[in-house]
Amino acid sequence: MPDLQRVFLVGPMGAGKSTIGKYLARHLGLAFADTDTEIEIRTGADIPWIFDVEGEAGFRDREQQVLEEMTHMDSIVLATGGGVIMRPANRQVLAARGFVIYLHATVEEQVRRTRNDRKRPLLQTGNPEQVLSDLMAVRDPLYREIADHIIDTDGCSPRTVAQRLLQALVSAN
Repeated sequence: MPDLQRVFLVGPMGAGKSTIGKYLARHLGLAFADTDTEIEIRTGADIPWIFDVEGEAGFRDREQQVLEEMTHMDSIVLATGGGVIMRPANRQVLAARGFVIYLHATVEEQVRRTRNDRKRPLLQTGNPEQVLSDLMAVRDPLYREIADHIIDTDGCSPRTVAQRLLQALVSAN
């Protein structure tokens, strides 16, 4: 099995990073953390508010700082925000410090999973499907660039994805 003392989950919004990450952490005997949750704890504000007040650039600055710190932690499964890979420094940190798993979800699946979610600032537009499609076109190659393992999450429960992921990781040994 690959060294799994630091497992970093990347992928688009709606891929299940937080939910799958919690399950994976429990079964690997590791702690679980989420960069978005950590940002909210540190600022005392939710992500939409940070986007409103500081803009996406301000949020990404906070995200980079949190990522820099949290990727030094041992025995952790870390779920990251969908856009964390947009900054080259973040991609470098993720690839260098842990085992990166790309949770892939098609745009159609992302639309289905995020349809009623009002906490995703980038989707508060008239055409969230187009936004997700545009984001995927840019981000998918970046996720793939740093991924040590890629798993498709479409049509599966988070538990099923985590179980398949655990089986794949054990088989990789």
